[in-house]
Amino acid sequence: MSSALFIVSEHGYWGEECITPLERLTEAGIDITVATPTGEKPEIDERSIDPEEVGEETAEHVSEVHETDERLADPEPIATVDASEYDAVVFPGGHGTCWDVNQDKQARAALRTAVEGEDGIALVVCHAVGILAWTRDSDGEILVADRDVTGFPDAWEDGIVDDHDLMPDGRKLPYWVEEEVRAAGANWDAELDADTSVTVDGDLITARGPPSSAAAAETLLDELGVED
Repeated sequence: MSSALFIVSEHGYWGEECITPLERLTEAGIDITVATPTGEKPEIDERSIDPEEVGEETAEHVSEVHETDERLADPEPIATVDASEYDAVVFPGGHGTCWDVNQDKQARAALRTAVEGEDGIALVVCHAVGILAWTRDSDGEILVADRDVTGFPDAWEDGIVDDHDLMPDGRKLPYWVEEEVRAAGANWDAELDADTSVTVDGDLITARGPPSSAAAAETLLDELGVED
């Protein structure tokens, strides 16, 4: 049985970007472990369960899974899991990742292990793509340099934060994902004219945002060679 490690933000993961891959991989028979930076239950971004933001059906379903899924309710601390023991490491997005997952030493090590290992693969979604701006490979070089990636675009961020980079909840966004990942040397293309955007570069899969969650999950299953 294939296995996957989900590294989820405690400061606000985007519901669909975690729940959709979580359910799809589970359906395909993948054994899933959830981890957070400290082992505390991850918080969900309230905007991702707001019916006016995502629709009533998505809001209701994501809320239910968040409250009832035992893996999300009782995660492991990142420092206690070994990414090399998993076939895939998944980083769901959400603005919350900018404050914890993307800055976490063990999370970056897990990403490096998945991308550099002979058998592993990483799926990084939306704001979690920001982790690529600071993750280094085993030689000390920026992991994402010269890699093709997609992720949450600055054009979308501009419609969320105000002129002082303040979020709707009052928090100040510490950085913009596209700006930082481009500066790290990535070949960035969020395919803004497309309905979805998923990019594969070797053992690194990146996805643009919530509407790309299902396509990202299917891409990961394809790369793992998993058939239902």
